[in-house]
Amino acid sequence: MEEERTLLLEEEFLIVRHSGEIPEIALYSTLYYLSEDPEGPHILLNNEELAALQDGALKRSREIVLRDLDPANRDLGLYRGVRRSLYNWRRHQAFCERIGRDCDGFKAIVRAALYAFLSREIEDVASGNRCSSINCTAAELADFAAELDCSPDDLPAGWRMLCLCAP
Repeated sequence: MEEERTLLLEEEFLIVRHSGEIPEIALYSTLYYLSEDPEGPHILLNNEELAALQDGALKRSREIVLRDLDPANRDLGLYRGVRRSLYNWRRHQAFCERIGRDCDGFKAIVRAALYAFLSREIEDVASGNRCSSINCTAAELADFAAELDCSPDDLPAGWRMLCLCAP
């Protein structure tokens, strides 16, 4: 019986971990299935099991935030742009708050990714290798930087020229 429970939880973890755009929804679907769904197993999760499923959703959420700050993704169909990364960052923050998790350590990772992305974008645009792939305004990008505890003045020189309707 314990082995069956372990296998069931591992399967649900994989579903949450490799979910689509909003892993929080996959997490809540899994929690419903495991505990309340008339066709589910009706198990009561302990704190460790719940935390493991939440961890899977958090890891997926982090991947989604960083996906659109990876220069290698700019020309792929999965790329949604910096604006989408900002929205996913906010969604991630709200999710962390709802489940009572601290996500401050991730902030530094996103800040570094944004800086590296902008540096690469500036270099590629300035050399004529590509047009800007930034899909947000300078104000939106400055807000994103501020949410990451980064002054817009600390972003790479020339970042404003990449933005839509840059002031």
